[in-house]
Amino acid sequence: MASHDAPAAWEAGDPGREAASAGAGALAWLDRALGIVSEWPAMLLVLAEVCVLLSGVVARYVFHEPIVWSDELAAILFLWLSMLGAVIALRRGAHMRMTALVSRCAPGTRLFLDAFALAAALVFLALLLMPAWEYAAEEAVIVTPAMEISNAWRASALPVGTVLMLAVCVVRLLRCGPAGKVLPAVLAAVGLALAFWLMGPLLMPLGKLNLVIFFAGVVGACVFAGVPIAFSFALATFGFLALTTRTPMVVLAGRLDEGMSHLILLAVPLFVLLGMLIEMTGMARAMVQFLASLLGHVRGGLNYVLIGGMYLVSGISGSKTADMAAIAPVLLPEMKKRGAKPGDLIALLSTTGAQTETIPPSIVLITIGSVTGVSISALFTGGMLPGLVLGLALCVIVRRRYRNEDLSNVPPISRSQIGRTFLVALPALALPFVIRAAVVEGVATATEVSTIGIAYAVLAGLLLYRQFDFSRLPAILVETATLSGAILFIIGCATGMAWALTQSGFAHDLAEAMTGLPGGKYTFMAVSLVVFIVLGSVLEGIPAIVLFGPLMFPIARAVGIHEVQYAMVVVLAMGVGLFAPPFGVGYYGACAVGKVDPEEGVGPIWGYMSALIVGLILVAAIPWISIGFLDS
Repeated sequence: MASHDAPAAWEAGDPGREAASAGAGALAWLDRALGIVSEWPAMLLVLAEVCVLLSGVVARYVFHEPIVWSDELAAILFLWLSMLGAVIALRRGAHMRMTALVSRCAPGTRLFLDAFALAAALVFLALLLMPAWEYAAEEAVIVTPAMEISNAWRASALPVGTVLMLAVCVVRLLRCGPAGKVLPAVLAAVGLALAFWLMGPLLMPLGKLNLVIFFAGVVGACVFAGVPIAFSFALATFGFLALTTRTPMVVLAGRLDEGMSHLILLAVPLFVLLGMLIEMTGMARAMVQFLASLLGHVRGGLNYVLIGGMYLVSGISGSKTADMAAIAPVLLPEMKKRGAKPGDLIALLSTTGAQTETIPPSIVLITIGSVTGVSISALFTGGMLPGLVLGLALCVIVRRRYRNEDLSNVPPISRSQIGRTFLVALPALALPFVIRAAVVEGVATATEVSTIGIAYAVLAGLLLYRQFDFSRLPAILVETATLSGAILFIIGCATGMAWALTQSGFAHDLAEAMTGLPGGKYTFMAVSLVVFIVLGSVLEGIPAIVLFGPLMFPIARAVGIHEVQYAMVVVLAMGVGLFAPPFGVGYYGACAVGKVDPEEGVGPIWGYMSALIVGLILVAAIPWISIGFLDS
């Protein structure tokens, strides 16, 4: 009876419902306003960064007249892009978080945890607001060397971004569910923060036990509760510094700035944009179609094409999900027609994501170069062969599983058809080699070369492939800012956490413990394999690298491991963890791309994972695979 009365009351103008409707309308309007305020400037900033860096490359290499202020302007715009991207990512729910446990909860519990994640982010942003303003005020007295303007123009991005993220959190909390469900989650987050503050006098005397409490207990609890990884790191770091040290919190704001605005990391949004342009212009499809014409008529041929296609396009977009989304729609339908089981396809798609983590231009390799000082050109050179070794290991499993595949309904492909698809794919096939050659030969830096790739992709799309959809460009620019903001904000928070760990003496203690292991570098390498597989499954690659890279790479050098080889082992180990169920986020991304139930792929994936681990052990045991092509 009540269900029938409700519409009548609504039509008659029930005051309660009208108030609720007005409130919902106001929140929707405010949400749209926040979207406009963050997304339009972010789009313009992405375009501005491309123009500034590309003009710098052209001026230096074509006209031999370098623009002295181009890098400085790019750095100023970059921090704004990072913070606005983080705002958009928060508004869209795109910040990296572990949902393996949250997704298994009952709907009511899941709503509570989602609200708690937002409330935890809100607590950190409220705590960060004053230090961010103080940091911007301190930077105002510094004058930039080339443009001779106040550095406050750059540093103001921190407090402005913090205010916008606070507003986004409030709006999302008010819209995410009934107040009776959301309010307890908010109270829980605020109550926990107050409890830690009250326990401050008790925590101070505990010394290094606080490292376990904050960086294992708080981070672990937040990550498994579904709090975005960046905010999990940030809350633990803020609590550790505020409650157990006498460090001014403005220092944490400075660490966030340092982590997000390193000019090398400007390659992140630019390569993300390049990856999306490759998909939009049809270049990725052309590469896959050529490989399919070449190998599609052999048993397991399309599986080999999947492995090869991921090898060619991987690493450019900055998102493994984006890489898989560029390949899967072209291949998976035809593979299913040939009788392949969906679970096996998803298992292979997922493991190719792990296999290709080192293929340049890899965002993870760029991050390693940024935080450890290892040459990015050396990392790009060293990353090709390890990915090939793991790819061959996957091919062995494919050959074994598909040795009896029925190809009676597969039409033969003539050499002329293969030649035509090769000519169509040639400009796309050349792009990865152009990018690699430009970096390795010193024509452009890892940051600048991305603009060369963007210009190449735009011209190829307009003139050769005739597939440049201008109507998709705004969405691509916003998506670039969103993904980049999520990546860069997590790097900033992880940088602050790594600094806190270093200042606490943890780095020194870790170095002593690892160098004292029996077996020397062999035991260290084995321990690193296990540790980074676990970290990859829980934290994903980039935050784990930023957090532990500065700690582990000096130890690797000290025990006699080449830093490029160690980088390859670490990246591939994290890839295995990232794409291994039940915790690996990448595995669920592959399932979403392929539209397959995750349960179907759990069984078939372990054969492929075994092949990856064998390949990983080979890379760890044979240094030449990683460093054989480096200049002596």
